[in-house]
Amino acid sequence: MANRNFHVHLVSDSTGETVSSVARACLVQYEGIFVQEHVWSLVRSPAQMEKVMQAVERDRGPVLYTLVDPELRDVVRDHCRRLQLPCVGVLDQAMSVLAVHFHSKSEQWPGRQHQLDEGYFDRIDAMHYTLAHDDGQSTHDLEDADVILVGPSRTSKTPTCVYLANRGVRAANVPLVPQVPPPIELEQAKRPLIVGLITDPERLVQIRVNRLRLMQQDTESDYTDMDTVQGEIQEARRLYARRKWATIDVTRRSIEETAAAILQMLATRREQRLQTQ
Repeated sequence: MANRNFHVHLVSDSTGETVSSVARACLVQYEGIFVQEHVWSLVRSPAQMEKVMQAVERDRGPVLYTLVDPELRDVVRDHCRRLQLPCVGVLDQAMSVLAVHFHSKSEQWPGRQHQLDEGYFDRIDAMHYTLAHDDGQSTHDLEDADVILVGPSRTSKTPTCVYLANRGVRAANVPLVPQVPPPIELEQAKRPLIVGLITDPERLVQIRVNRLRLMQQDTESDYTDMDTVQGEIQEARRLYARRKWATIDVTRRSIEETAAAILQMLATRREQRLQTQ
């Protein structure tokens, strides 16, 4: 099937993060489709909405929105009905179900999930900690981490830690370097959840070679030698088993999937600790 081009309009009274995430989760399911996303964020007045609707009429396509103001929602629906375009409030059904269950009407507060509350500052603190403890830096206070990721080079430790920090998790990562023992602070850490990452050696070699090419460096070394890399993975597995650390194979996992597995481990750990108190 030949590629087909479409427009999709994502309208939000806040940052647009939620509606964009929903749209991406849906759009990746369609092959052979090229979609130009038009993101309209911080739309909070009828005048702003009028400009958005003019753009929708110019580049016709479905409209997905997250709007808490009922008047703005009505404007979007009326325009889309007139233009005979699909229009979906991605939170509307969920909000309706919750309102019925809670026997309560929701507050009409755009961007409330981004308010400067305690959770916001927890995320900022987690990000500062994670950046300061990337790639084995500042090992003296690893005990203050919520989670420590361990693994050979290029096993997605840093991006996974950053993703976790955005969720308020203080995440550090420590690389496993051949012929170099892990830092003693890692071996002694008791409070943090320690997770060992592994991946398929062939896939790891490909990633390392591509990385070196981007940096215009020599791709022929022990760093990319298949036998050496296989040895790294085997040694990592032995270390994780010896220390009884949780292990995640990231070969076929996205950063989000790896982070979701770690968050589930943290939640299970918290529940177990509460039960023993």
